[in-house]
Amino acid sequence: MTTDEEIRAATVAMAGHLRSAMTTLMVDLGHQLGLFGALASGGPTDPRGLARRAGCDERNVAEWLGALTTSGIVTLDPASSLYELPEAWAAVLTGDGPGNLAPQAATVAALAPVLPLVVEAFRTGEGVGYEAYRPAFTSSMDAGSRALYDHVLVSGHLAAAPGLQERLLRGPSRVLDVGCGTGHAANLMAAAFPEAEVVGIDLGRDAIAAAGREAAAMGLRNVRFEELDALALPTEPRWDLITAFDAVHDQADPSGLLRCVRSAIAEDGVFLMVDIKASTGVAANLTHPMGPWLYGISTLHCLQVSLAGGGPGLGTCWGRERATAMLADAGFSRVEVHKVEGDRANLTYVCRP
Repeated sequence: MTTDEEIRAATVAMAGHLRSAMTTLMVDLGHQLGLFGALASGGPTDPRGLARRAGCDERNVAEWLGALTTSGIVTLDPASSLYELPEAWAAVLTGDGPGNLAPQAATVAALAPVLPLVVEAFRTGEGVGYEAYRPAFTSSMDAGSRALYDHVLVSGHLAAAPGLQERLLRGPSRVLDVGCGTGHAANLMAAAFPEAEVVGIDLGRDAIAAAGREAAAMGLRNVRFEELDALALPTEPRWDLITAFDAVHDQADPSGLLRCVRSAIAEDGVFLMVDIKASTGVAANLTHPMGPWLYGISTLHCLQVSLAGGGPGLGTCWGRERATAMLADAGFSRVEVHKVEGDRANLTYVCRP
């Protein structure tokens, strides 16, 4: 029989979840408005001072500070009535590096509007189509991964495949990024390897347009983007490198995609798959520090998109064990799995024919 103490504990826990959810939205708000940077750079201040620094309305800033202070992120000195962002929090909420987690908060705001569609999908099992998530979710994914790719794509992920970068620098080569989204990873590869021909493909027309704009702004001439289903990826001539960044598990036919990649890769080429660091099965992920986040994103997006296309619904946590088995079934004889320093969220699969 459930005791009063157990009910109280569950109530406290649930209140904590509600508190965290609202705090996440406040973090997104502060990130978009530059409030964290303004608070960190100018030292302790009152609402009026912070409003002036950030170019915002004082009354709104005061209420936002109330939320962030009661959440334990911002501190308030009762004697001076000044607010401050502690250095530890500034380290995880400001800056251009991957250590800034504030951009991740946009994911919650981007997924909330599709909740009614997911409710219906639970009843029908038909999933929610990819178009329902654009452009907000596409933009939030870009915001959450951009700094990571800036810092570790070339020096970490690509470096995990011995000899790959030397090959791309040596002379003409062909690189294909599957499910390229807004194209930042493809553009970074094109910039790093000017002799390579880089192609990014994605179903999202808005994402492809954004990728092209960034390529033009970067002055790149060796990259192009196509609105194309991953299963229709070009197989001839063969590719020296094919990449897939967090793109395989939510496909309608992930096994088919991996077979297509295998048939399109040069016999001495590399398939580089970067995907979520998790194990296969809930029991193996009980202690995963971001388990609720990953399964939540899967429930609201990855699973739904796959099911809507008639797919198996692998989910975000399809896991290392299933991934390596599927890669082997697709015909990759050598698969190495790496943990790249600076990327705590993903595993890097280096796959060769």
